Amino acid sequence: MFCTNCGLNLDDTDRFCRRCGAGVGAPPRRPLMLDKRNQKIAGVCAGFARYWNMDLTLMRVLWVVFAVGTGIGFIAYVAAWMILPSDECRYDEARVTS
Repeated sequence: MFCTNCGLNLDDTDRFCRRCGAGVGAPPRRPLMLDKRNQKIAGVCAGFARYWNMDLTLMRVLWVVFAVGTGIGFIAYVAAWMILPSDECRYDEARVTS
């Protein structure tokens, strides 16, 4: 097995590269986008949960606590709703090609 970052020959039991420290076999991180499949309101919480590989319910609870506790969470949610791109077009393309 080889490191995909620097090309060092690794053992099968290695989880990280000895030379560059890159994770071996770690899945690539998805881009931060609105998740339209798992949305309740706009897909903001679902998008952040998918990006950070967290439980969706935990992300929603954290977002509500942040919003109610500070008030900034409401503004951040609306801003993320307007700024983040939607992944809806990716699902449309998948349906066409399947």
